[in-house]
Parts: sequence; structure tokens; C-alpha cells
Amino acid sequence: MRPYCVNHLQKLYINPVKRFKRLFKYAIVLLLVLAPLTFVWSWWVSRQMEPFIYTDATLMPERHAGLLLGTSRYSTKGVVNLYYRYRLRAAADLLLRGKIKFIILSGDNSTMYYNEPTTMKRDLANLGVPDSNLVEDFAGFRTLDSVVRSKKVFGQDSVVIISQQWHVERALFIARARGIKAIGFCAADVDRNYGFKTQVREHFARIKLFIDLYVLNKQPKFLGEPVYIPE
Repeated sequence: MRPYCVNHLQKLYINPVKRFKRLFKYAIVLLLVLAPLTFVWSWWVSRQMEPFIYTDATLMPERHAGLLLGTSRYSTKGVVNLYYRYRLRAAADLLLRGKIKFIILSGDNSTMYYNEPTTMKRDLANLGVPDSNLVEDFAGFRTLDSVVRSKKVFGQDSVVIISQQWHVERALFIARARGIKAIGFCAADVDRNYGFKTQVREHFARIKLFIDLYVLNKQPKFLGEPVYIPE
């Protein structure tokens, strides 16, 4: 092979180690640029939803239905999940006060062994909520699905979203972005040690929120036939 060809090939060849170091350096720079932006975005979501959130049931305006966002009844340690317990108490309190007339129980029912809406319905009955005031949504696989389905399937344009504040903020942002005039009611939260992992997950969930709304235009996994909630 001619000498100039060898020199040309040597210029084209990039040592894999050098290539990895270069890509790693770019990744670090990109992370340093994007990381602060994710915190700004999370703060902005909270700030924008602040006017639509209530923590005192006596001050909250009446609405026809509440959307109770589901979660597992039990924690990974096998004890009752406090997020679950506090959300159900908040929903029951709103209904028994007359602030809402119906509760949409929206949660995961992806397997025959896991059914959030039915579990919530049973436990709300133990809190004094009549079955006639409860409507089950078995396709609330994620927050976006639950929120969008509250309007497209259950016909509620001004629902009250019920969960912990960080979750309400994200759900409200989805609702407002999709033309739903929702408000939010905050259930009691847990202490910092109990909820540390959840708060970390929430930060990444808000990054995914941006991607779902403004990049992918994500839609619910299922819609189906409309479900009528009596007036």
C-alpha cells in the first residue's frame, strides 16, 4: 500500500478509547447545561398551577366530580401506603361535605391480580362513601391517561383532581394543557424521609411531562365508549 494511503487511513481511524472519552466529555457538558433547566421547569410547573390548587376544603368551590388518582394500597414493605390512605380520606371528606357529588376512581387494572379502582371503591365504602357516588376508571394507567379520560370518557370539563400537592400540580398542568378547566385539592402529604424516593421519581416524571406534551403529543393508551355520570 502506498505511504500516502496509509497516512490517510490513520487520519480516518479514531481510537475507541479517545472516542469514548470525547463522547463522555460531551455528555458531561450536556448534563451540566440541562440539569439546571430541569429544576427550573419543575419550579415553573408548580408556580403556574398555584392559583388552581386548594388545601382547605371549606374554601374550595363545588364541582360535580372529583378525580381520585390511584396508587398502590400497600408500600414495598407490605404496610398500607400513606399516599393511598391520605388520598382516600381527602376524597371522602370532599364528597361528604358536599363539595363534589361523584368520585372518579382512576387507576391501574393491568392484571387480574392488581386492581386499584376496585380497591379504592371498597375502602371508600368503609369511610362512609356510598357506592352510588363512585365511578370506576380501569384504564388510568398513568396520570396523563387519568386526566384526559376524565373529559373524553367521563365528560367532566371542570373536575377536581385529588392527590398529594406535587402530583396535583403535574396532573393540573396536563389538564390545562389539554383544555380541561380542572382545579386541584391536596391530600395530606408524608414526611420527607418517607417520601424521598417518590420525590426523586417526581422530578423525572416532570421531565417526561415536557416530552409527552410538547414532543410526543402523548395520548391515553385507551379511550373507549363514553361513560355517563348523572347530573
